[in-house]
Amino acid sequence: MTKSKGYRAKTRYIMRKKPRERGKIGISSILYEYKPQEKVVVKIDSSVHKGMPHRRYHGKIGIIMNKRGRAYEVSVTQGKAIKEIIVRPEHLKPYNEG
Repeated sequence: MTKSKGYRAKTRYIMRKKPRERGKIGISSILYEYKPQEKVVVKIDSSVHKGMPHRRYHGKIGIIMNKRGRAYEVSVTQGKAIKEIIVRPEHLKPYNEG
């Protein structure tokens, strides 16, 4: 049988939630307003399929460029390249420096 090459291939442990994280997501994570030039962490919520970025961006720190509908345009570095991804707020967390 050939190996699957789907969008969520090899994500068994990356997108796994711990038992206490399961269930409905908090409304504050959806309604949080990010401002341009604010740093965020791309943390994929596997229970929300819409607006989900690719698994290669999971855990990366990006900068909010602007808003596009409900989603945000986030600038993320991947090696030497700078990528702009479109991510919904369910998959973003504010970055706390310190």
